[in-house]
Formats: sequence, structure tokens, C-alpha cells
Amino acid sequence: MRGTGGFLCDILNMSPTQWDFPVELCCRPMAFVTLTGLDVVYNAVHRAVWDAFCANRRADRVPISFKVLPGDHEYPKCRSKRTSYEWYIPKGILKTGWMNKHLNLVPALVVVFYELDWDEPQWKEKQSECATRVEIVRQSLQGRNTKVAVVLIQKKTPLPPGEDIIASERAAALCNVCELSGKSLFVLPHTDHLVGYIIRLENAFYEHAQTYYYTEIRRVKSHKEFLNKTTHQLLFVRHQFKIAFFSELKQDTQNALKNYRTAYNLVHELRAHETNILEIKTMAGFINYKICRLCFQHNTPLDAIAQFRKHIDLCKKKVGSAELSFEHAAWMSKQFQAFGDLFDEAIKLGLTAIQTQNPGFYYQQAAYYAQERKQHARALCNHDASVMYPSPDPLETQTGVLDFYGQRPWRQGVLSFDLSDPEKEKAGVLAIQLLERSVVHSEIIISLLSNAVAQFKKYKCPRMKSHLMVQMGEEYYYAKDYTKALKLLDYVMCDYRSEGWWTLLTSILTTALKCSYLMAQLKDYITYSLELLGRASTLKDDQKSRIEKNLMNVLMNESPDPEPDCDVLAVKTAQKLWADRVSLAGSNVFTIGVQDFVPFVQCKAKFHAPSFHVDVPVQFDVYLKADCPHPIRFSKLCVSFNNQAYNQFCVLEEASKASEVLENLTQGKMCLVPGKTRKLLFKFVAKTEDVGKKIEITSVDLVLGSESGRCVVLSWQGGGGDAASSQEALQAARSFKRRPKLPNNEVHWDSIIIQASTMIISRVPNISVHLRHEPPALMNEMYCLVVTVQSHEKSQIRDVKLTAGLKPGQDANLTQKTHVTLHGAELCDESYPALLTDIPVGDLHPGEQLEKTVYVRCGTVGSRMFLVYVSYLINTTVEGKEIVCKCHKDETVTIETVFPFDVAVRFVSTKFEHLERVYADIPFLLMTDVLSASPWALTIVSSELQLAPSMTTMDHLESQVDKGPGMGFPLSLNLQLPLNLRVPLFPSPASDQKQYTVKGRNCRGQPCSFTHTQPDTKFSFLYFS
Repeated sequence: MRGTGGFLCDILNMSPTQWDFPVELCCRPMAFVTLTGLDVVYNAVHRAVWDAFCANRRADRVPISFKVLPGDHEYPKCRSKRTSYEWYIPKGILKTGWMNKHLNLVPALVVVFYELDWDEPQWKEKQSECATRVEIVRQSLQGRNTKVAVVLIQKKTPLPPGEDIIASERAAALCNVCELSGKSLFVLPHTDHLVGYIIRLENAFYEHAQTYYYTEIRRVKSHKEFLNKTTHQLLFVRHQFKIAFFSELKQDTQNALKNYRTAYNLVHELRAHETNILEIKTMAGFINYKICRLCFQHNTPLDAIAQFRKHIDLCKKKVGSAELSFEHAAWMSKQFQAFGDLFDEAIKLGLTAIQTQNPGFYYQQAAYYAQERKQHARALCNHDASVMYPSPDPLETQTGVLDFYGQRPWRQGVLSFDLSDPEKEKAGVLAIQLLERSVVHSEIIISLLSNAVAQFKKYKCPRMKSHLMVQMGEEYYYAKDYTKALKLLDYVMCDYRSEGWWTLLTSILTTALKCSYLMAQLKDYITYSLELLGRASTLKDDQKSRIEKNLMNVLMNESPDPEPDCDVLAVKTAQKLWADRVSLAGSNVFTIGVQDFVPFVQCKAKFHAPSFHVDVPVQFDVYLKADCPHPIRFSKLCVSFNNQAYNQFCVLEEASKASEVLENLTQGKMCLVPGKTRKLLFKFVAKTEDVGKKIEITSVDLVLGSESGRCVVLSWQGGGGDAASSQEALQAARSFKRRPKLPNNEVHWDSIIIQASTMIISRVPNISVHLRHEPPALMNEMYCLVVTVQSHEKSQIRDVKLTAGLKPGQDANLTQKTHVTLHGAELCDESYPALLTDIPVGDLHPGEQLEKTVYVRCGTVGSRMFLVYVSYLINTTVEGKEIVCKCHKDETVTIETVFPFDVAVRFVSTKFEHLERVYADIPFLLMTDVLSASPWALTIVSSELQLAPSMTTMDHLESQVDKGPGMGFPLSLNLQLPLNLRVPLFPSPASDQKQYTVKGRNCRGQPCSFTHTQPDTKFSFLYFS
């Protein structure tokens, strides 16, 4: 067993976090200042002063680390100054406590706070007490260059310098007694502006700290002249590191970076051997971290990346002891992780990263070396259980910590390349190996992979993210956290399916199958088995056969055989779980939607036509194809539609025993032979209420198994197809490869195109519809349209209805100016509709016909499309089932509407001379020319001139058609025959528009009219044909 002090080594040396960088290395170095004389617990004034120093520090305040300590605090003792290095041989490069000492233990400045006003009555006593406190501090700092300052806390606000003589005198006396310079004495009035005074004090303290660290840098530099590169190589590195660290404390980052680079080069100049290789790598890692951090801080990321690559190139081959090669992998992993952390931190502070250069790649490499560490550990730390931990513990030290970074606990300070005590060396290696065996490597790997996944997700690298998630799933599997493993693997499977990475998908499915087996997850186990048997799987036939056999065992309510390469203890646990699953009674039907994976059965449904008449049976085929190694029998096939009433007609069922599922049978509709396409025909009669609707296949369900065991329902959405179907169809369409010739009863699977919907359309009508009319139509004429309907059906048709009029969907103005009626004796007005619907016309026997006359009045000229729609009902028989079909037939006709007359108006004087204008109170003549535009003769019945109030006639105005010389009534006007009418007018000073109205009839005896308007002189002709 281990020694009693071994737990310390777990924490400091050999624990899973041993490779983490020290906190003092990773933090930002700040000047360390201690404050003494403050009672922050019982004194409210002192507490307010302390809060002002440390609470809510903004970024613009000087970088100082404050700590309150008692006045008699014992600081680390300073060693005696070495005057010569001639015989000095260093025992290591950097002591483990040195950075922490200068960050948190040895201050750059000690500030003594003391409450003392300038007008203090007992000045002498108080002055002496203050000097004593300063002396106590100096004694505790004996031998160090730490600065000392005094701050007097006063109740009153001091006067400006030079005005208070007493204050000046007493300040000089106090400085003399305390042996302080004037720059080291400060006054802090406790007023409302305390924070402002504190900030001024901080700035002064910062200057003192700068001076201290500058002195320390010079002190370290002064040692260089005593060193030689033969025996003091380690000191060169140590001193250069110290100078760089002090420069950081001084906030001189440029010089710090310069000195860190020098120190890094000096480290790699050291002679490396198996005994000191770990120390060299440790210090190289520390210094490299500092260089990269400062490069990012200076906003030079390319320099940081270049330095890190150089660091890895120099160190990746410095493995050290072969027995501890896992340590090198752990160290490499930490280097990449640390750089990834630095990179990520810089990005959060404003640095811009890109897809090809982001922290994710470094976390990925860190995970890679962590995996390598696990592999080395498995190979090197696989000791028998009888091997005991060495005693005494070789990893135990007297102080519980190492003296120098990177050294072995059992040979600290030994610089010889020869191993003086091989037995102790062997015990130390064994102790490290045994401790490494207890490390949970998977947790480390998963943490790094998780960081990498987050980065690749952030920078939109989906393939890298999926790849690393697979590795995370595998690590969870190795860690025996099968639930998380299955969740991650299942998440990434869809990506590999969609892109066709079948080899990778098969590997993932294999691991997922193991997880589902070890957890006895029935549905998952069945799902992954179905896919591993399918065409997307790259497994060999013998492996598929084993999986197929296990699947059938599960369907027969038996336990499957263990998956290969599973953990022995996990398999035993899984076998108990499967036994419980077999014994438990419950739901044994599992429905699996296959649209998101690639099962071993393919399905396609195809309607024979894109549409079916309602009096014709709807027919479609379901094609099935198996890709498993052996023939397999299904028990039931069901097809579901958007109208569930049809589901009952599309069910195929074949009784079979559970044991017959895998029997080598090729007979029967439900037996699928691998590689052969099985076609199943279904048909049903559509319902008449579905005319005009689409019938869609919503799902195809294939049942594997029996009710006595377990049933698996493979459900395809729509007309079939799975996750790989679309990609395969695209490849088949682009392929120019000639398909081999197959027997007549077989088809090429790739040639089958899914057609999952069809339209139900009405029965084909067996009637004739004829339209008789005489175009064109005249405006405002009652135009006659004769509709003739004749039945050619073999039986009586009933409920015959007629719809006639303007076809819907045309211009709205046409609808408003078109009126339809069945009665032509009267003129239509605005109340008549543009379309007469569902006019009942009775029943028709076979061969019988009927006529219906429709009258149309068009109020405007132009083309119009008229619709005549005839519907009827008829009884018919389909597949022995009598149904009532509603049939319809429509005819359309385009009719042109024209003006009956063209009218031209002229102004002439009483002497028939042409006038450009008319004058008030002077009579003139209005001459009108009426020209017929009709193809038939028109009869003008009468005419009328309607004048505005501003116009008067010379005589009583009468129709010239009735009274004109040489014209009788009625007057017949043929096509293109002009008629000249003259009207004498007497205008008044105000002119307006006139209307002239002509009324008449056409040769068909139908009334018509026409109105003519003349600008400024408007004439309305009312003509009744």
C-alpha cells in the first residue's frame, strides 16, 4: 500500500491535474504592496480606507495587489548575499515557491498607516510611536530592498503646501525620526473625497514599487558577471527568467517579452538527458506560456502562433524515459490546451479569429495527445493486481512539495546523468505508473473535445464538430457512460447519412449498437440492427448474418448474443438486463419511422396515373426490396391515406410463425429475397365526394415479427424512401451506365419513381352541348344565344342543370355592363346578373335533346367570353359497386360587341359655310352624319337633341327622322350609308355640352340605342332599332 504522505504527491505531482500550470504563472503579475496599521475589523475609518483600496477597482487604476498585514508580520527571510559563484553548483532551474514569494509574500512596498494630526497635543509621544512601528517593519524586512512609506490618517483637510508652517516642520521632523525621505510620507484626510485621495496614494505607491522592481532587476543582472557557461548553465536560465518576471511586475511587458525569449533559447541550450528532460520541458513550457501570453497581450497573434509552433517542434521528440512515455503525451496535451486557453481569452478581449485558425484546433490536438496518453498508460501501467505500491513512497518529500519545478521527488537536486540508485529509480517509475492507472483519462479527453466542439460550432465548422462529437461519444463509451455516448452518436448520425459517409456511419452504428446492447435498450438495439443490415452498412456478410440472427432473437422475445469487444463486466450486467426484458410483460410493438435512417428494406409506392376518374378503380403498386444477407418474411403490410376510409382496402396480411421469419423460404407475397424487387398491387374505388380532391399516401407500414414475440413496424412516410433515397436517385439520374436486362416480371429498382398522390376527377360526360348565335352583338342589344343539349348516355340522366352567362374571372367592368336573362321581350336593366346559375332543365333519356334560349345585353363594346355549363347525375357501377356520379360539360364562346352607329358632327353657318367657332346670339347649323357600323340594316325610329340650358333652338325642335324632307318614318339605314341631319341652333353667351339621342331597331327586331357626346356641344342620339 501507499505511504502516509503519498496523498500530497497525488495533489502536487501525480494527480490528473499535475500538468496544470501553477496559478502564479498564469495570473497577471502585479506589484505587491502590504498595508499595515489598519484595523479593518473594529475601526470603521480603517475599513473605509481598505474598501477604497480594494473594492470595485476599475481597469484604469494602477495594477497593484494590496494585502493588509499586521505591523509585526514576519516576511520571508533574505538569504545572505553571495559574493562568488566559483564553487557554487545550482541544484535546479527555478524553485517552486519563487514566483509565489514575489507575488504574495515579499512586498515591493510596505505602507505604515498611523492616525496623527499636525495639531496633535501629544505630538512627541505619537511621533515616537510611529517611528517605532516603522522600525519594526524594517527589522522584519532586514536584508531586502523593500520600500517603506508612512501614511498619516488625519481628521482635518490639510492646507495647501507652504501655508501650514507647523505641518511642514512636524513633517520634516517625522521623516527624520523615521529615516524616511519626504516622498515616502503621505497624508490621508478622512473626508467625503476619500476615493480621490486613495487613487493619488495608489499612484505614489506604484512609483515606489517601480523603483523596487527596477532595483531587483539590476541586482539579478549584477550576478551575471560571476557566472560561467560550464557549470552555471542553469543559473543563466534562472536569472533571465527572474529578470523577465520582475519586468512583468514592473509592467514593462516589452522588456519582459525580450528576456523571456532569451530565457527560452537558453533552456534549449541545456544538455538534455533522461534525468533532466522533464525539468527542461517544464521550464520550456512555462516560458513559452509567458511568451505567448505577452504576444497576445501586445496584439501580435501571429507571433504567438509562430512561437508555439516552434516550441512544439523543439519539444515533441523529447520523450524521456520510455517507461513514462505517457508523461510526455500528458505534457504535450497540456501545452496545446494552455495555448488554446490563451487564444480563447484573447478572442474574448477583442482578437478576431478565423475558421482555419481558431482555438478549436489546439483543443483538438490536446485531446489527441490525451488519447495517446491513455494508450501509453494502458500499455505501460497494466500491472497485475499483486503488484503493490512501493514503500517507502518514492514520491513523498520532506516538505510535501518539490524544491524545483520538473524534478523527480526521489532525486531532487541531483544533476548527475548517472542513476546512482537504480532500485529507487525503479520504485519511482512504478509509483508513477500505478498512479497513472488510477487517472480517469476519458474525463480529460471529453473535457478537451467538448472545448474543441464549442469552438468549431462558434466558427461554423460543422464537419469538424461532428467528427469530434463522434470521438466524444466513443470516449463516453470507454468511460461506460453509455447513455451520453448514445446521445452524442445518435446526434451526429444524420450528418453522415445526409452526406453519404457510409464507412464512418457504419463505425458509429457499430459503437451505438454496443451501447444499446449494454443498456438493453430494445428500440435502439432494433433500430441500429436494421440499419447495419442495410445497404448503407459496410460490414461484411458474416457480421451482418450475426446481427440479423440477434435481431430475430430479439423479435422472438429472446436475449441476443453479446456484441464483440465489449467489456466483460459490462456484458454480464447487460445479460441480466436482457433477462429482465424477456421476463417483463408489456408493449411488444415498436414503431420505427425510417425516413431518418437507412433500413435493410426499401419501399416505394407508385400510383398508376397522376389522376383517376371517379368511375375507374384507383390502382397503385408497392415495391419492396431487401438488402439483408438472408431471405426474410414479413407478416403484414398496411398503406395509409389522407382519407382514412381507404385504409381498409389496402392491407395485406400473411399468417406466419415467429420461427419462420428467417427460414429460407421464397414463396409467398410477404417473403423478400435479398436483391429482388417484390411488387404488390392494390386497388380501391374512390368516393364521389372526393372528386376534385387529391388522394395521398401518408405512410406505408411493414410489420416484422409476430404478436407472440415482438413486432417491429417499419413506417415510411409518404410513398416510401429513406435517408439515402434522394442521394441515390440523383446518382442514378446522372449515371450513364447501361442497366442489365431483367426478366419480364422484374424491374430495375432505380427506374421506379415514387408517386405518392393522385387526383380524383369527375366521370367523363357523355353529352353534347352546342351553341347557336349570330355575331357580332350590338351594344345594348338583347343578343340571342341558343343552347342545345343532347344525351348520349346509355341510361337516363337526371337533375340536369344549366349555368350560362359571362365567364367569371374577367374584367370587373365587363361584369357590371353585362346582363343575362331568359326573357328577350324586355330590355335588361342593372338588376339582371351577368351569370345565370343552376337553371333546372329536367331529365333526359338516352338520345333526347333540349334547347334553351339565353339573352345577353352588353353595355360596352369589346370581346367577352361566355360560359355554358351543363351538369347532371347518373348511376353507374364500378367493381360491382353502384355509385352516383355527377358529370359536367362546359362550352365557352367569345362574342365581340360593336357600336351600331358612327356619328360625325360639323358646325356650319346658315349659309352652310364651315365654322371654327360660334358666337353668341348668332344662329348656326349643327350637321350630323350618322354611319351604320352594323352588318345588318338598321331602322332608325326617332332622334332627339338634348341641349344644355345655355343653348336654345331657333324653332321648335322635332325629330328630323320623323319630319325631315324626303324622309319617311321609319327610316332604314344600311351599312356604310350616311344620313345627314341638320339642326339650326341659337347659342347663348355660355356654351355647354349637348346630347343627341337616336332610337331604332335592327333587322332582327331587337331594340338598340346609341348616345353621342360632343365636347362643348354635346349631342345625344337615341336610336331604337
